[in-house]
Amino acid sequence: MPLQEPTEQHGEVLRHPKHYVDYELISCFHASRPRTLIESANPAMRGVVNQPRNPAPVLQIPTRRQAIVNAALAIGAFGTIPSIATAASTEEIFRDAESLHQELIFKANRKRIYEIFTTAAQFDKMTHDIQEKEGGTGSASHPTEISRDAGGSFSLFGGRIVGRHLELVPDERIVQGWRVAYWKPGVYSIVRFDFADQGPETKILFEHTGFPQGDAENLLLGWKIHYWQPLEKFLAS
Repeated sequence: MPLQEPTEQHGEVLRHPKHYVDYELISCFHASRPRTLIESANPAMRGVVNQPRNPAPVLQIPTRRQAIVNAALAIGAFGTIPSIATAASTEEIFRDAESLHQELIFKANRKRIYEIFTTAAQFDKMTHDIQEKEGGTGSASHPTEISRDAGGSFSLFGGRIVGRHLELVPDERIVQGWRVAYWKPGVYSIVRFDFADQGPETKILFEHTGFPQGDAENLLLGWKIHYWQPLEKFLAS
């Protein structure tokens, strides 16, 4: 039973330019992660990856009053140039972040989907097939663990995905500090699930931000084969 496919479904990172790609079915939440990309027009496997952009500055002509005030400020600033220069040499603003956005509809109410995502036993049932295929089923050393409390930790897929719940609003929202085990120590991204009624079904509004640059394609496929496909199959069983 295929997922219903609204325009934004199956993953996208907003903003242009957009690149539509298909991917080989690989384990993208695993430490060894080949990145083979296959161009395709198959809409069921589309993903859109955001490319950072740097808009051109807009030139504004100051009024006479603004020009006088700016001149006075500039003269006064000469005395502080050394300290300003020192600060500028150690502070930077980076504008190259990537992010994922997905909107998906599932045939279940939001209470059930929320319970699956926040209950270890239910999550294990949902992901049993993909975990067995990848050899990552919960074991005595790395069992699936999902806290039911905000601030509590979680460990998924044999310890390959770990993090903490930043916010839990039952049946409405889950926000997590989320990382893949092979990322550098201390690097966490932000994952957000919002659940909205869509008649008898549920729309998941999904956002993933703050992950290392260059991982967007891998993560886009990872969410598809580790979450969305298993969830669809589990709800239909």
